[in-house]
Amino acid sequence: MIQIEPVGIVRSDRTEICDDHWTGQSQIVLSDSFGSEAFAGIDEFSHLEILFHFHKADPNKISRGAAHPRNNPDWPKVGIFVRRGKNRPNHLGLTVVKLLRVEGTALHVSGLDAIDGTPVVDIKPLLRGFLPKEEIRQPGWADEIMAKYWK
Repeated sequence: MIQIEPVGIVRSDRTEICDDHWTGQSQIVLSDSFGSEAFAGIDEFSHLEILFHFHKADPNKISRGAAHPRNNPDWPKVGIFVRRGKNRPNHLGLTVVKLLRVEGTALHVSGLDAIDGTPVVDIKPLLRGFLPKEEIRQPGWADEIMAKYWK
């Protein structure tokens, strides 16, 4: 058993779970156990990696096998670790966001696909050194999903 205490929470206008058309700005507000010094130097980075918990995902819908992404029969069945959806073991999400500004214990970001109230598990600066050096490859169905994902 692993126990993880959230480091913060998402504040956003988006309150409903929806797969597509993510847009706008969000805030990540640190929990009371952290002060603003936890963000010292973070404003030198343009992008951050945000690890969060899909807290409203139904635990009875965890997928452990293969399925059509978005239940679209035109796309191949792929395993749960090939999809990025909420019905995954441990209900963890990961997104790269653009850091807009820091205000005390709040980060203002864009590109966060998490709803209001989402627990944030970790925040990391995005470092070029961790990005792939080679070209990124993905199947066509993934391109189709992402075409409507961001507004």
